[in-house]
Amino acid sequence: MLKFPIPVCLIVGTRPEAIKMAPVIQAFQRSQAFETQVVLTGQHREMVDQVMQLFDLSAGHDLAIMQPKQTLTDITCGSLRGLESLFQTLQPRMVLVQGDTTTAFAAALAAFYQKIPVGHVEAGLRTEDLFNPYPEEANRRLVSQLTQLHFAPTALSVENLQRSQVLGEIHQTGNTVIDALLAVANRQPACDIPGLDWSRHRTILATVHRRENWGQPLEDIAHGFLKVLDQVEDTALLLPLHRNPTVREPLSALLGAHPRIFLTEPLDYTQLVGAMQRCYLLLTDSGGIQEEAPSLGKPVLVLRETTERPEAVMAGTAKLIGTNPDTILQEAAELLNNPQAYGAMANAVNPFGDGLASERIVRIVEQYLT
Repeated sequence: MLKFPIPVCLIVGTRPEAIKMAPVIQAFQRSQAFETQVVLTGQHREMVDQVMQLFDLSAGHDLAIMQPKQTLTDITCGSLRGLESLFQTLQPRMVLVQGDTTTAFAAALAAFYQKIPVGHVEAGLRTEDLFNPYPEEANRRLVSQLTQLHFAPTALSVENLQRSQVLGEIHQTGNTVIDALLAVANRQPACDIPGLDWSRHRTILATVHRRENWGQPLEDIAHGFLKVLDQVEDTALLLPLHRNPTVREPLSALLGAHPRIFLTEPLDYTQLVGAMQRCYLLLTDSGGIQEEAPSLGKPVLVLRETTERPEAVMAGTAKLIGTNPDTILQEAAELLNNPQAYGAMANAVNPFGDGLASERIVRIVEQYLT
């Protein structure tokens, strides 16, 4: 006989997961049908804590796996070991994971080993290149093979899952990041950066951290930024630095002396949303920003060779430009100097959702488990 409330575990490891899972956690907590257990692996630390505080969430369990210079193997093994005993104690009826992180893969595998059904939030994204982005493309494909409920954000992601002949039910829900974004944007958050006058300069917001951009591509991106600022004098660049020294150190060395470049510590999510609302355009290798910025009417130039979010490109809200400095200059200058080109991207319709994805996910899980 089924007992109520039904125990479910929602797993979070990184800041992007925390942002995209926060509205899902809140929706489960509002439902009387579920006993909601939130588990942190600790793949990221301070950045996840900021998001949890923002959404007034707390975790019942924290594996605290984070260690200096941790490898993908460290993250996977630490998560597997910690989740094995935790799942045996909690006995959840379903484990929900998000996206394409190593935490998501390890949690799905740990649940499979305990024969616990897996729900995959943001399922079905694909680049068709196993090593780009790395390790995310492999992670999401592996999670798909272990999933009973696929929560696909778009029609294309549904098609990707069908083409992969995955097992489990496929449901198109929209992307939960839009739920989170709209909730925060409605508060009109501030983003005060010392020395940066949002009214004086058209500010480009940039984020760079992907593994496939480490090394020479990262230096190329930095030189592209410098070319843009040198050619278009009324611009400034806001670049929150990733905590990883492999990313931080070369960017600081190449960009730190420019008077119109503002290098900061990672922005918390409210500051990031405030920055997206105030900036003119975005240059990024982030997946989440490709989904978020269009809801705020901001064009996105993607500093990658491939994207698992081609819907943004097809909708005209984002453009894939790679890491060549001259290409970065050409594409950014086109948006900065051509109002028609800018307006076409800024006014395109965001294909990623309506802000109700989390509620849909809760209803689907309840139907599946009852």
